[in-house]
Amino acid sequence: MEHNSTVLDKIVEVSCTIKSAFKVGNFEVTLKPYISIEEKRLAANDPYEYMEQYFALNEDLKQMLESSKDSAKLDAMKRIVGMIAKGKNASELFPAVVKNVASKNIEIKKLVYVYLMRYAEEQQDLALLSISTFQRALKDPNQLIRASALRVLSSIRVPIIVPIMMLAIKEASSDLSPYVRKNAAHAIQKLYSLDPEQKEMLIEVIEKLLKDRSTLVAGSVVMAFEEVCPDRIDLIHKNYRKLCNLLVDVEEWGQIVIIHMLTRYARTQFVSPWKTDENVEEEYNENNFYESDEEQKEKDQKVKKNYTMDPDHRLLLRNTKPLLQSRNAAVVMAVAQLYWHLAPKSEAGIISKSLVRLLRSNREVQYIVLQNIATMSIQRKGMFEPYLKSFYVRSTDPTMIKTLKLEIMTNLANEANISTLLREFQTYVKSQDKQFAAATIQAIGRCATNITEVTDTCLNGLVCLLSNRDEIVVAESVVVIKKLLQTQPAHHGEIIKHMAKLLDNITVPVARASILWLIGEYCERVPKIAPDVLRKTAKSFINEDDLVKLQILNLGAKLYLTNSKQTKLLTQYVLNLGKYDQSYDIRDRTRFIRQLIVPNEKSGALSKYAKKIFLAQKPAPLLESPFKDRDHFQLGTLSHTLNSRATGYLELSDWPEVAPDPTVRNVEVAESSKEWTAVLKKTQKPTEKFYSESEEEEEDSASTSASDSESGSGSEKEHKEESSGEESSGSSSSTGVSSDSESEETTVKKTSGAAEESDSGDTKKKAKEISKSRSTFSSSDTESSSSDESSSNSKSESDSNSDSDTEKSRNATSSKKEEKTVQDRKAPNKQDVFLLDLDDFYPVTTPVAVPASAVLSPSLTADLEGLSLSGSSVIDVTTQVFVPTKTHEMLHRMTGKGLSAHYQFSRQPCIFGDRMVSVQVTLTNTTDQKIDNIHIGEKKLPPGMRMHEFNPIECLDPERSVTVSMGIDFCDSTQTASFQLCTKDDHFSVSIQPPVGELLLPVTMSEKDFKKEQGMLTGMNETSATINVAPQNSTGRVIIERLMKAANLGVVPSGQDKIHRFAAKTVHSGSLMLVTVELKESSTAQLIINTEKTVIGSVLLRELKPVLSQG
Repeated sequence: MEHNSTVLDKIVEVSCTIKSAFKVGNFEVTLKPYISIEEKRLAANDPYEYMEQYFALNEDLKQMLESSKDSAKLDAMKRIVGMIAKGKNASELFPAVVKNVASKNIEIKKLVYVYLMRYAEEQQDLALLSISTFQRALKDPNQLIRASALRVLSSIRVPIIVPIMMLAIKEASSDLSPYVRKNAAHAIQKLYSLDPEQKEMLIEVIEKLLKDRSTLVAGSVVMAFEEVCPDRIDLIHKNYRKLCNLLVDVEEWGQIVIIHMLTRYARTQFVSPWKTDENVEEEYNENNFYESDEEQKEKDQKVKKNYTMDPDHRLLLRNTKPLLQSRNAAVVMAVAQLYWHLAPKSEAGIISKSLVRLLRSNREVQYIVLQNIATMSIQRKGMFEPYLKSFYVRSTDPTMIKTLKLEIMTNLANEANISTLLREFQTYVKSQDKQFAAATIQAIGRCATNITEVTDTCLNGLVCLLSNRDEIVVAESVVVIKKLLQTQPAHHGEIIKHMAKLLDNITVPVARASILWLIGEYCERVPKIAPDVLRKTAKSFINEDDLVKLQILNLGAKLYLTNSKQTKLLTQYVLNLGKYDQSYDIRDRTRFIRQLIVPNEKSGALSKYAKKIFLAQKPAPLLESPFKDRDHFQLGTLSHTLNSRATGYLELSDWPEVAPDPTVRNVEVAESSKEWTAVLKKTQKPTEKFYSESEEEEEDSASTSASDSESGSGSEKEHKEESSGEESSGSSSSTGVSSDSESEETTVKKTSGAAEESDSGDTKKKAKEISKSRSTFSSSDTESSSSDESSSNSKSESDSNSDSDTEKSRNATSSKKEEKTVQDRKAPNKQDVFLLDLDDFYPVTTPVAVPASAVLSPSLTADLEGLSLSGSSVIDVTTQVFVPTKTHEMLHRMTGKGLSAHYQFSRQPCIFGDRMVSVQVTLTNTTDQKIDNIHIGEKKLPPGMRMHEFNPIECLDPERSVTVSMGIDFCDSTQTASFQLCTKDDHFSVSIQPPVGELLLPVTMSEKDFKKEQGMLTGMNETSATINVAPQNSTGRVIIERLMKAANLGVVPSGQDKIHRFAAKTVHSGSLMLVTVELKESSTAQLIINTEKTVIGSVLLRELKPVLSQG
């Protein structure tokens, strides 16, 4: 206590002194306790304090997200997205964020979708609750919202929503916005990884998107093609020329994918251009001194006739050449590998300058580029010889870059530049980077092997390095000298003696082992030194490395066979040491040598040949580049970088001996466009063409100016032939300046029209007439649409302008007829947006994904009545929010001999047919063996019932499950669908019986329309019952939840608290099913069902009664 009081007194005294000192300057002085650095560190790293701050932050964000103000929500979402960008975990906020998924504020909705894309896969159950919101967002007027909704939907990796994703992708693939179509292509890959059984339907979507002329879509759909069906080359034929011409305008990462795909395509469709070079070399080699000029000309003509490059092959090379100037290193690398694998050897040299330019990039890019150059420089040295100085090593280069540059310089070494390179190598040997210095010594050894003129010079230089102070340099020199001496050992006995003297000073095991091997191999050339070396190494045998011990044993064996008088006892001593060594390799080698060289009774026949075995002449080692065997991998790929086949690698096929039919790449011209051209020809002079030759030349020069300025070679005749080939194919120019021709539009329309059903075609024809009559209304109403839609509109306007220019050249007699055609062509404009929900019953052929309710006026809605299948323009099929988790057993594991099957109803529109019910079947292998070839066999279906089978499952591994989709048309009945579930060895009879509630699709309608339809379904079409409602089931929320769980119904908005209305339609016939629950007094309720299908109505009533009456 006295000590503490003394300390306090001193503190007070010090503080008073300090205060009095600063009193003159009016300073405020506050004394705070001193906190040590350790205490600060502990406080900063206190986990409890950090957790408190973390939870406090999350609570603040949750409160902001639940705020009624959009500004607070937007601020919270920005903070959350910022947390994600920094790598912080924000998954705990998922429930609070997902509540705002239906926000009307576009900015909030965008950020919510960004968040959901990140965490939808982790929080799948919560994300499933918002599926209906995502589906509504798929028809949002804003293209960014539509695209984001599709991205989120495809991020929820749950097999049960595969049909929803499939429908969404099909609709998005027909969207007006290229950005949405691009995201549809991205979703294809996600869906394929989730459910590979959808491959065939996804291929149909890919085929459709491959015909897209938008540069935004091209790269993404080719990426989907490479993931889903890279072997379907037939899908590329018709789109080959279009992809070549669009390549320049595609975004950079799309260019990379397209170039790699076209490289594989070209290797299967064109013959090798390299035969020309080989034939030329052979012909000129055979050229004799006395051959006449005429004979030589005949030979040249034969060579030229041997190979003619396909125009499509030339088109690919010409359109990729400008991309060598790209700012993206990956694009340049992709074009370089294309030229390497496809171009004639005389033309491949243009890539070297572009690749050398990339060496100014960062070290990662340099590493990949140098690896590819190293592979190229082995086969074609002449490409990079002019740029030899570009590969000189800088002091700032990392070791990996230095080693690769050294490798390339070694590959490029020849008699002309070897003196320069050796001077450069002398500098590298003195480098502080020991690994690089060792690699340089190896490079010197390779140069000595490949160029015989400098072998002696290199060998003498390496011997000089043996006196270097650095052990690593000396060790590497010994290893390389050993390899060089094997080539001509007779002339270098003095070097072997010199190396033997260095044995006492060298400690690196590899170097010591190399010296011992040399002395043992050429012991007859150094008979006095070899026994002495064995004596010295026998003393240090116990302390040597295993690698050195093995060579000591070998040296002893060889000396025993050649000079047994001097070395017999030494060898036996070494063998005894090896017999009890800790390494079993040493012990095994010792036993083997003893039995082989020391004859005894147990020795076999081999002991006679011991000298031949040990002293046989060894072949000289080949010093080769490690990149020699990498050329069988495609350049620029991960497999080439790793020098091993990576997952997903697609091999380049060999050139075909005979080129396949080139006409498969011709694009057919529609008949309507031919008629159009014929009319124009009649109106003009017979001698004039549709386009004059001068215009053709101008357009061609504009389209290829970039490539021509780069190459500066090629005859005009060849250039014209190529340009005419492009124009005949109907593809746009490479620069994308010219607009799409009218004939291409009519081709697209005709193709799509042939694929549609007749009733949908009539519907669209009516809708098109209405849209023309309402053009003034639509143009004013859709100004708030997305920027991308406006760009598509401007494209159609440019088409119409070109039409009007063409009309000026027509005769007066044909002008009226042509004006109608132009108006028909103008029809696919913004008016198409209004007709979206009319085609909801045809999801495959839906052109866009924008809801009609956002832009339709009441008058237009009234005009469009009658076009919908259900008879009302506002009655529409929706997607059920509640997806039942209840499964039904189809096959028990005991009955199925280890194979069990369960099924459930996904309550989604079936992708196999509009009249089918979607059924998810889960197959499980409970055995410890594989089950092969699971498929559906004989079907026993009632009349009228149809079934779409799932694709056969080739193999189901033990303890594994797989979920497949089926479609069954129950014909609006609860009859059982019976069939056989078969495996490779067995057949099991199974059946699927649907509850009546699963034969419905939910419908959305207004209360007014509900009452209107209910008024028309009275009398015999009405079934009702009074039930006693359990107390816990009397609230509106519980009633809705229980009824939707029991049947696939849609909720109809009601203005009365006591009345709840539900609507649905039958899957097969589309008949309306109207359900009303009216709560009465004393815990009773009246349940009313109105439908044309009275049998289904009575069955549904019977199933719904216990739902409300039971607790």
